[in-house]
Amino acid sequence: MNQNSSTSEDTIDLKELFFSLIAQWKLIALCTIFSLICALLYLRVTQPVYSTDALILVEDGKSAASAALLGELSQLSGGMGQKSPADAEIEVLKSRMVLGQVIQDLNLNIKIKDSTDSVLNRLIAVEQPKVQYTPSEVVYQNGDTSVQIKQLNIPDFYLDKPLQLNFNTPNTFQIHYKDAVVFEGKTNIKNQTPSQYGLWEIHIAKDSTSTPEFEITKYSLPTAMKNLMLDYAVAERGKMTGVIGLNYQGTDKEHITKVLNHILNVYHKQNIERKSLESTQTLAFLDKQLPILKQQLNDSEIQFNKFREKYNTVDVTQESELLLKQNIELERLMIELKQKQAEFSAKYTSDHPLMAEINAQLTELNSKKEQLNKALKQLPETQRLYLQLYRDVKVNAEQYTALLNNYQQLKIANAGEIGNVRIVDTAVKPFEKIKPKSLIVLILSIFVGGLLGTLLALLRNMMRSGIKDSAQIENELDLPVYATVPRSPVQENRINVLKKKKNIPILAVKHSDDIAIESLRSMRTAIHFALSSAKNNLITISGPAPEIGKSFISTNLATILAQSDKRVLIVDADLRRGYLHKYFNYDTQPGLTEFLNGQQTLDAVIRPTEVPGLSIISRGQSPANPSELLSSAQFKALLDQLSEKFDHVIIDTPPILAVTDGIIIAQYTGVNLVIARYAKTQMKELELTLNRFEQAGVKVNGFILNDIQRSAGSGYGYNYAYAYKANKESD
Repeated sequence: MNQNSSTSEDTIDLKELFFSLIAQWKLIALCTIFSLICALLYLRVTQPVYSTDALILVEDGKSAASAALLGELSQLSGGMGQKSPADAEIEVLKSRMVLGQVIQDLNLNIKIKDSTDSVLNRLIAVEQPKVQYTPSEVVYQNGDTSVQIKQLNIPDFYLDKPLQLNFNTPNTFQIHYKDAVVFEGKTNIKNQTPSQYGLWEIHIAKDSTSTPEFEITKYSLPTAMKNLMLDYAVAERGKMTGVIGLNYQGTDKEHITKVLNHILNVYHKQNIERKSLESTQTLAFLDKQLPILKQQLNDSEIQFNKFREKYNTVDVTQESELLLKQNIELERLMIELKQKQAEFSAKYTSDHPLMAEINAQLTELNSKKEQLNKALKQLPETQRLYLQLYRDVKVNAEQYTALLNNYQQLKIANAGEIGNVRIVDTAVKPFEKIKPKSLIVLILSIFVGGLLGTLLALLRNMMRSGIKDSAQIENELDLPVYATVPRSPVQENRINVLKKKKNIPILAVKHSDDIAIESLRSMRTAIHFALSSAKNNLITISGPAPEIGKSFISTNLATILAQSDKRVLIVDADLRRGYLHKYFNYDTQPGLTEFLNGQQTLDAVIRPTEVPGLSIISRGQSPANPSELLSSAQFKALLDQLSEKFDHVIIDTPPILAVTDGIIIAQYTGVNLVIARYAKTQMKELELTLNRFEQAGVKVNGFILNDIQRSAGSGYGYNYAYAYKANKESD
């Protein structure tokens, strides 16, 4: 049995939980509306962000200079062509070489904004300010206010620091830093002023009559790079594709398009310059070598002609011709390799693989040349001299002709150099914003608001640890619960308004079919049984604390009993704060206080009501000693008279745990009922209330559980404020 009870206590009733949330739909709806309003305000003050993109293709290819200069030797050395991986180009696109140039060209290192700019101003502003960046100036435009910063060169000390720009007059301005004037100048002209930190060069134009304050900042290159990189992204599309995607985001569609296209132009231009640098250096080398080779050719031809004139002609044997051809070929190859060695030595170190390969080839050619020279030395003197002179002429002629051809080819290749990258897609002005997504934000706000409202509703349920089941009262206190009164939808909607008025309608009269009234009707039989064994027909309605509905229960119960053709009297014994008179459209006086003080007769204080058979004694003027009046013999005698005069006398008492008045009254009555409010009254409060009655020797007949929230979640309610202090009404 204990195990089953523990299991039952640990089980969560999902149906009850669901309908408890439904009963708090107003709280959930309020949180949802609040979240939706916050989302709308966010969308209003947040500028839309746009995005534009571009594509670059990195192509593989050999250098035109290398191909023109080396020819067949490029195959011999493994080729001069060098691939440009996309990863390397991505780093170049992020480098200061490219982005720094863009920042400098478009003045992206200058920031200007209105000092009065705030969330509230953006919320109510009809037109948002706009900043335009051009190579010549930075323009701030906001309605009729226009400021152009044509030049802003400041000392390095003030870089990355916010400066205040104030226009004192239409023709002058001041720049402040930490409330100190650091520069003064005139508008529409270039101002130069030296200072202890360096030279100021500022040119600011102004086209408005207003004199707003601005905050300007000149960023250093690293800071400007950092700011640019926040909205700039470069990545390869796919894997090993060589296609690079560029993306740039911002609030100005025209600005981001212009910036990204400028990045493309700067990068493409620098790529061409970088790729054509080899050709340029090679052309410069050939410009120096061609005159030397031409002079060598002329000298060799002169010497050869002189030799022929001196010895006429010489018959060259077949062996000599073969040696001559081999020597000429070796000399040509050696000269070409030495030229490449001279060129590579300006680019690479001696440990470079290309330099090592050329040196190895030169060593091999020198070895072959020595062998040919030994063979030539064995020839006759005249024949040997002829071959040497003829060899010099042929070698110089071929070398000069080859370099001249390469020079012409290199000039053509250099003129047509396009680099190894190709711009596939340029940036175009976007039309759709990427954030904030209005629909998504609104949907999320509704979801978050509903979730927050649900969490608050669950928290309220957790904090409402009061009595929620009549069986709990009966099991722990061993007393019956006479009735469970559900929450009335009529009273819930009207009670806050009615409390401010002088008259409160009686629910049993105006809405007799209300579910709360039907529950009170079920009490009549139980009350009759209780009165049959009671010492008198006096019924007290009390409770442990304020705000539990005693006056509501007392008034409507008395009305129901009177509708059964009974003579019923309701007495407002709450001399401090009672307001039963408002249900019957009466003033507080004359009432119980005036009778106990001997100021009024009993007939004067007993007043009829609109309900047939029902009379009322109001509380009267709030006395200074209510407990003493209720303890007096006059009050006991009054109750005796009323018991004989009426079939039922219902007495509304003050809270038991607040004052002792209720205990005093209960000593004279036959039936004592205690009101408990659903989810508000604690079991400990009821226990303390019973102890108070037991200490006074008074029996409690039972309880009434008021303001039940049905699991059907229909939203009944009787809720009102009960501030327990003396009412100083004098009438």
